[in-house]
Amino acid sequence: ANGFPLAVMDSIEITIQRTAAATAVAAKWLAREDAATITICGCGAQASAQLAAVAAVRPIRRVLLYDIGRRRAENLAEEVGASGLEALPARDLRAAVGKSEVVVTCTPSTEPFLEIGDVAPGTFVAAVGADSEEKQELDARLVAASTLVVDHLEQCATIGELHHAIEAGLMTRADVHAELGQVVAGLRPGRRSADETVVFDSTGTALQDAALAGLVYERAVAREVGKWFEFSFRFKDRQTPKRRR
Repeated sequence: ANGFPLAVMDSIEITIQRTAAATAVAAKWLAREDAATITICGCGAQASAQLAAVAAVRPIRRVLLYDIGRRRAENLAEEVGASGLEALPARDLRAAVGKSEVVVTCTPSTEPFLEIGDVAPGTFVAAVGADSEEKQELDARLVAASTLVVDHLEQCATIGELHHAIEAGLMTRADVHAELGQVVAGLRPGRRSADETVVFDSTGTALQDAALAGLVYERAVAREVGKWFEFSFRFKDRQTPKRRR
């Protein structure tokens, strides 16, 4: 009503979860319904959330984990295996990707490591890592040869995998199949065939953070979780709220 802050919260976990949630929405509409094997490239903070998100919408049974730090992949494989899924650290990324129906790349890489010949027809690839002009995980030829769905067209054309395909002269904005919101709303089709390779260019938007933060706040209030404190407040002729979470 008056712009007064309702809450202060750390955004790190919120950003991790909303990024994974976007991948899950994309997988629901763009991955094959029988997708059972997933390769995750990059076993850092995003990896577990990405796996849980995709497994919520597809019947994932086998997980292949790749990281340039092999110990990270091994540790995550042990953790995932304890949950009941078959999980293996992958020594050969290309071999793992070739056996997978879903591939998630969530690394800070500034050089492409996934090429057009690595991905089998029908694969759904969620490219999560590129969120600045310097970052790139997919070879531009792979992006151009696939059905490309983006989270936000202009942003992806500026900082996402699409950005590199445009710079290479392989694509224009007009070549993008759809924004994810258009697919969910039924304005554009999702997956159209079993052998269609689909890339989801996920750069992340502030709106996703705000939406999830609102949900976190509502649940915290309902469950009486959090710590109450008073904000500084100096507006004339307005009553200062006594407490805010």
